[in-house]
Amino acid sequence: MTDAVAEVAANLAEVRAKVAAAAAEAERDPAGVTLIAVGKVQPIERVEAALAAGQRVFGENRVQEAQGKWPALRARHPDTVLHLIGPLQTNKVKDAVALFDAIQTVDRPKLAAELSREMAKQGRRLDCYIQVNTGEEDQKAGVLPADADAFIESCRKEHGLPVVGLMCIPPVSDDPALHFAMLREIAKRHGLPGLSMGMSSDYELAVQLGATHVRVGTAIFGARDYG
Repeated sequence: MTDAVAEVAANLAEVRAKVAAAAAEAERDPAGVTLIAVGKVQPIERVEAALAAGQRVFGENRVQEAQGKWPALRARHPDTVLHLIGPLQTNKVKDAVALFDAIQTVDRPKLAAELSREMAKQGRRLDCYIQVNTGEEDQKAGVLPADADAFIESCRKEHGLPVVGLMCIPPVSDDPALHFAMLREIAKRHGLPGLSMGMSSDYELAVQLGATHVRVGTAIFGARDYG
């Protein structure tokens, strides 16, 4: 076993244990929390190490990067579930619907309409999450909290999307608990069961506040190399 494989396996075990402990502290069933391993710009050896350690749910930020590695990996691990957790351009919708099992970044009417059309065309129904820009940051994708209710309704009724939950990425400088609580309240209003919130730095808190999906990258794979 190489050092990288052993390191990823150990990291995965640690993250899973922390998720379980956080769930238990909140009197939740740990089985109700899905760990999404975020493999963006990670060496393929590390992603394969996670697969070898039994991880089957992964998140990718870019359609093109996912296309370059997942078809071959899924041929060997057909039970893998892929979530798109990065912004989706409408010209990539066809590829995204063909490759992914869930889209976590639905955030505008044009994208919702295109996803609806493409899913019908391909005969695929992907779980959809509405991304909410809880911090109202100009540089971030996501529907504004004030517009979330109307957008969720239009995605479900007008476009017929299978909306299963909400997703957020809190501002780095804020207390994430406030954003997680806001997302939870919006989801509650619409009877949405899914809450994708929490990353490497705050996933335990997210679990305590109701996250059903946590998106963890560096805590599993180590620091990303963008070089």
